[in-house]
Amino acid sequence: MGQKSATTSPTESKLVAFAAAQAADRKKSKSTVVLDVSKVTLMADYFIFAGGESKAQVKAIAEEVRMTLNKLGRADRVVEGLTEARWVLLDYGDVIVHILQDKERDYYKLEQFWNHALVVDPKEWAEDDNLDLGAGKRESKDPGGGTKRSTRKSSK
Repeated sequence: MGQKSATTSPTESKLVAFAAAQAADRKKSKSTVVLDVSKVTLMADYFIFAGGESKAQVKAIAEEVRMTLNKLGRADRVVEGLTEARWVLLDYGDVIVHILQDKERDYYKLEQFWNHALVVDPKEWAEDDNLDLGAGKRESKDPGGGTKRSTRKSSK
C-alpha cells in the first residue's frame, strides 16, 4: 500500500488528486481536504480527506471517486473498509483517498497528524478547468462553508 509509481509525473498526480477531491465534493463530502505530502513522505504525493455523515454517504463518495479516477485510466490498487464504510481508504499509489464518517474523522484527526504537509487551497482544486470530468457545471464548496457554482470556460 502507498507505493507511488516511478512513472507517474507530479502533474499527473496533481490531476488525479484534484479529480478525487472534486468527485468527493459532488457527493456532498464534508470538509474535503487535499494535502500535498510529496515533500514529507515517500508513501504518496497527495492525500485526500473527505467526510461523510453516514455509511451510505461514505460509500457513495468512495464509488464516485473510484468511477471518476477510472475514467482517467486509474484503477485503485487497494480498497479498504468499503463494507463497513466507517473509514474507506482508496490507494492509487501516488494519491491516497481517506473517506471517514464524522465520528472516525473527529477521533483519528488524520489531517492534524499530517500537519507538516502543504494544504492545497480549495480554490485551486475546486476550480481546475483542466479537468475534463463531466458536464459543464459542477458545484464546489466555498472555503467559507457555503456552496458556489462554477462553470467551465468555453473554448470558443
